[in-house]
Amino acid sequence: MTSFSFATVPVILSAPGATKDLGKELRARFPSLRRVLLVTDQGFLRTGLADAPTASLRSAMFHVEQFADVLADPPEHVIEEALALARQNQTELVIGLGGGSSMDVAKLVAVLTDSPQSLAEIYGIGNVRGTRLPLVQIPTTAGTGSEVTNISIVTTGATSKMGIVAPQLYADMAILDAELTFGLPSAVTAATGIDAMVHAIEAYTSKHKKNPLSDGLARQALSLLSRHLIRACESGHDLAARQAMLLGAMLAGQAFANAPVAAVHALAYPIGGVFHVPHGLSNSLVLPHVLRFNAETCAEQYAELARIVVPHTEGSVAARAEALAVAMQQFAIITGLPRTLQQVGITASDLDLLADEAMKQTRLLGNNPRPVTRDDAYALYKLAL
Repeated sequence: MTSFSFATVPVILSAPGATKDLGKELRARFPSLRRVLLVTDQGFLRTGLADAPTASLRSAMFHVEQFADVLADPPEHVIEEALALARQNQTELVIGLGGGSSMDVAKLVAVLTDSPQSLAEIYGIGNVRGTRLPLVQIPTTAGTGSEVTNISIVTTGATSKMGIVAPQLYADMAILDAELTFGLPSAVTAATGIDAMVHAIEAYTSKHKKNPLSDGLARQALSLLSRHLIRACESGHDLAARQAMLLGAMLAGQAFANAPVAAVHALAYPIGGVFHVPHGLSNSLVLPHVLRFNAETCAEQYAELARIVVPHTEGSVAARAEALAVAMQQFAIITGLPRTLQQVGITASDLDLLADEAMKQTRLLGNNPRPVTRDDAYALYKLAL
């Protein structure tokens, strides 16, 4: 048995409607705290779904300030603006309420508000020093799993993304409330759901740190996500399907926080960074091609996962591994997502830039079960074109 370590968020509450009693829940958990910064985005605020949690916090005698200027793939200036507000308001508790971007910003605010470190000093793995403010994460999409990961992604400069990985980024608590995902457009539900499935698949085949706990979580996540994605897309108010998706995304997050993602994400990041394609869709566009590329090395693991996604899959190991790639393509087809790079405005003349940018993702490429060269990256993008 290989030695391993495993870490995750210590408290998880999964219950539809849970955030209607958010104030009561957090007052019991943080009895001495008063000053809260709620980190979210304007799009989510406009849904009105933040009103009940905010009212609940105020009724429990929390003083609530909102930072609602989070942008997708948050650039550095967004983190700096959120930090300034947190310091100005002497924040004691940070709540991330939104998609992965809002939760990633919340992590960095919690870590840096009372720290002498700058944002630039903490990029990379294990560079955060000291402690952080109490942190609660509440996802409003079933995708990133950011509520239970120790990773935050920031857009640096015009197109590049940098990761911050540190144990201090694990929250104190994650709350899964499917009612907050009602009304999410089908395309967003599909793209974020496929993103979560990618987390599970890549954790299961990660070259480094793959372990029995991450494997079990990845399998359970893939089961929940693959069984409920179409239902959640077809009926935005299917509470059972929505809650299952949130739970699946969280389990996948726990898996890849401990057995990190690889080439799918490495190739997806430049698509998002350069062309501003949403992260989940970026993953979906390259996923089947990377699965077929990796099958040379990890066909047996893909064959095992295929039996979860397509329960009656038969045939050779290679045939079942191919069935997984086909099934993932089918999710994109059924949910109406774009399936080629050309459909999101990328042309053949862009592939050299994408390949160059992908090779900078060394943190991710090192986890891939099969080595990826620059020529490989270019060829994979060409297949996705």
